[in-house]
Amino acid sequence: MPTVQPVTPASMPGALNGAAPKIVAASQPKKNIMPAVLGVAAALFLILSGVFMWLFVSKNNEYAELSDEVDLKIAAAVSEAKAEQALADAEEAKKDTRQFTGPTDYGQLSFDFPKMWSVYVASDASKGGDFVAYLNPLEIEPVSDSTVYALRVTIVNKGFESVAADYQRYLERDELSMTTVTVGGTTANRYVGKIPGTELNGIIVILKIRDKTAILRTDAMGYEGDFQTILDSVKFNA
Repeated sequence: MPTVQPVTPASMPGALNGAAPKIVAASQPKKNIMPAVLGVAAALFLILSGVFMWLFVSKNNEYAELSDEVDLKIAAAVSEAKAEQALADAEEAKKDTRQFTGPTDYGQLSFDFPKMWSVYVASDASKGGDFVAYLNPLEIEPVSDSTVYALRVTIVNKGFESVAADYQRYLERDELSMTTVTVGGTTANRYVGKIPGTELNGIIVILKIRDKTAILRTDAMGYEGDFQTILDSVKFNA
């Protein structure tokens, strides 16, 4: 049998010259950091995406609000322009007039009024009594004490002093105020305030025509300008 010789330090590599043997440490396996890097990248992506979406939504809302505000301003400007044009057209239309003429036996009261207004003669006094007519833009609403008309024309078979006395009590109650004006070349009484027997506020003018009294009335202060224009054109046979 072969002889087995024992291993001694002297027989080991590196034991020459009495040097100690080298011990080689085992290498450690490298850690895989890729998952951590991907996790951080994903987190940053989500954060940036969230910030981007917030900025997008915020700016989009600001744009929508600004757009709505601009649209509202444009719509308001268009509406205002249309209203101004309609008002201008209405004022221009009022310049186109026709003449109203009352009964000859009642002094033939006449005046100019807008052509676009309608006229309804409720009583023509052809058989005596009072003359009554209503004038209003476009159409005449059903007649009542509470209905607003641009102009009511009445010629009553009563003297001027008697009609003026009827209004005196309303002056004393401070429901009406009175001034004297000139209409058709004659002195007339002009009453402003709550119209007797109604809840309307308007203007009443009474003037003497022969042995009768003409009463011109507007049921709303909004018609004051038109009412005055009509009064300026009044004529009658004294």
